Amino acid sequence: MTDPDRQKDDPVYPAQGPEPVVSKPYIMPDDPEIGSVEALAVEVAESRDKMLRTLAEMENLRKRTVREVADARTYGISGFARDVLDIADNLQRALDAVPADARATAGPGLTALIEGVELTERSLLNALEKNGVRKFDPAGEKFDPNFQQAMYEVPDPSVPAGTVLQVVQAGYMIGERVLRPALVAVSKGGAKMATPANGNQSNSAA
Repeated sequence: MTDPDRQKDDPVYPAQGPEPVVSKPYIMPDDPEIGSVEALAVEVAESRDKMLRTLAEMENLRKRTVREVADARTYGISGFARDVLDIADNLQRALDAVPADARATAGPGLTALIEGVELTERSLLNALEKNGVRKFDPAGEKFDPNFQQAMYEVPDPSVPAGTVLQVVQAGYMIGERVLRPALVAVSKGGAKMATPANGNQSNSAA
């Protein structure tokens, strides 16, 4: 008997059949496989997020650029305007130097000179206004340190304390900013000026 026959019939050497096939349990991967639908969806979402962020940054840059251009257009002449204000001040001083009685009795020559200075001053102020610079005179208003600079106080109990009694030098605005505060004299000694119910103060510079 050959060995194969003996192994077939011998209980000590049982016949060896094919090994059983055992299926392995399926394990869900933590990350989607490269090239899968899930991976493409993640990539699309990330690309969309980057695109939205880029668009938002570009819009912010556009708005900032528009604002800077507008500010440059409005406030770019601030230095030049301050120099021009000296001319306006000198014209006003020239007019103030002529007493009221002298004007009343002025001859044709002096009258023509005064009118010429007044015309020049008006033309200068009009040119400034066309470029966003406007003059303001806070006489009679409540003192506001945002727009005015107090030079001295004047005792006057007939008006509320803190009232602008005299404008020593006119103030100027450029856009929404103070180009030059008005130099003023402020009253003291009177009753305290009441604040409006709405908390807002009327100001000629507004």
